[in-house]
Amino acid sequence: MSKNKINILNRKAKFQYEFLDKYTAGIKLVGTEIKAIREGKASIAESFCEFNDQGELFVINMHIQEYSHATYFNHDPKSERKLLLNKKELKKLEKEVKNTGLTIIPTRLFINDRGFAKLNIALAKGKKLYDKRETIKNRDNKRALDRIKKSYN
Repeated sequence: MSKNKINILNRKAKFQYEFLDKYTAGIKLVGTEIKAIREGKASIAESFCEFNDQGELFVINMHIQEYSHATYFNHDPKSERKLLLNKKELKKLEKEVKNTGLTIIPTRLFINDRGFAKLNIALAKGKKLYDKRETIKNRDNKRALDRIKKSYN
């Protein structure tokens, strides 16, 4: 069996949010959606997760491009997709979101060894502007330090 190298990241999430807790969730997909993901035609850059009235977790604004070889059975690219987690994890996440006002952000979309699409999600708190500036400063300092180390080697 060939190894799937699908690894779609949400690069802005680490800059805009401070991650408190991480989970791996399955996604309920239709046939053309999983085929499009296997081609790498998906984006989680602007997506977030929300609970509905029944306590189910959905990923919203996740874009999966229409599958090129599908007929009229193709999927809607921006539809809400249900996330699959244990009841205990769902209850814990829902309590955190409702009580403390935290957000659930998708960080990585990948295909596991068994061929299922999985989504890494993080319970996150939004960073303030000064935190973002601090992150930029640390990144620049690290880059400068690496350049200095490279010039000595």
